[in-house]
Amino acid sequence: MKDKAIGTALCGSFCTLAQVFPVLDELAAEGARLVPIMSEIVYRANTRFGTAQQHQDRLLGISGAESIIHTIEQAEPIGPKKLLDVLLIAPCTGNTLAKLAAGMTDTPVAMAAKAHLRNGRPLVIAIATNDGLAASAKNIGMLLNTKGVYFVPFGQDDCNGKPNSLIADFTKIPDTIRGAMAGRQIQPLLLQKALQQ
Repeated sequence: MKDKAIGTALCGSFCTLAQVFPVLDELAAEGARLVPIMSEIVYRANTRFGTAQQHQDRLLGISGAESIIHTIEQAEPIGPKKLLDVLLIAPCTGNTLAKLAAGMTDTPVAMAAKAHLRNGRPLVIAIATNDGLAASAKNIGMLLNTKGVYFVPFGQDDCNGKPNSLIADFTKIPDTIRGAMAGRQIQPLLLQKALQQ
């Protein structure tokens, strides 16, 4: 990962952000240069999982960057300037999955993904969505069949309480990125053991 520019885009699965930050710490410790990106909701919303300012400060602290990309206008140059070697979306919500599958670019994260993919460079998705086996299933299927898109292995996190919910194993993000940079999806993609949030 040393000297690789990794876009780190956070979407609004607020309950999983605490699992993502330690992995970003790990990437930074390996020498990656993290380029922080946030969806509009993560950038501005205060929730029971922390304030917007706390999340901003944590991401800036890990990345060492001076600012966070959080508007469509800021995300668009990622493509023409070839700013990233890899773009990671973690957590990636069902809303963002739908936008990516439909080619929509009306959010900073969706624009970052479109701009990045135009360069033929890998996009790594770590899903966290309550409707992964329902409304979002078709979007996951479409993206699994999209060139340049790689998924962090995922599974059900609460098959009894939330039978349609899927979540990535965020600890597998570094290995997924390494595989994606080599042009391969790490396996197994579907995890057998239930994941805990």
